[in-house]
Amino acid sequence: MSALAFLSVAVAGGVGAAARFFLDGAINRGRQFRLPVGTLTINITGSFLLGLITGAAGHLGATPVAVLGTGLMGGYTTFSTASFETVRLARTGRTTAAALNGLGMLVVSVAAAAGGVTLGTLT
Repeated sequence: MSALAFLSVAVAGGVGAAARFFLDGAINRGRQFRLPVGTLTINITGSFLLGLITGAAGHLGATPVAVLGTGLMGGYTTFSTASFETVRLARTGRTTAAALNGLGMLVVSVAAAAGGVTLGTLT
């Protein structure tokens, strides 16, 4: 990997993290949800977009896939926050919400990624 590609992945990761921070704040601003809707939205849309990028990889090339997939989507999605929020729900006695959050995010994110790959291969 070239130095420019490496730097591009790093910058894209920062952009993805900033986008995650902005979107999560916009979704949650002034609202109280029973589930972490911001994180759910981010991980589901990120899974779809990563699937789309992966599906279109043959048309994009290795460097754009690394920048968009590893960098941008790696910074944007947040598995560790999702895991923490699931544990937090369980520790506060909200076991049904914890199960729904953990399993629901997994199932819907995998389905979104599959849909993205399917759509990406059509282009």
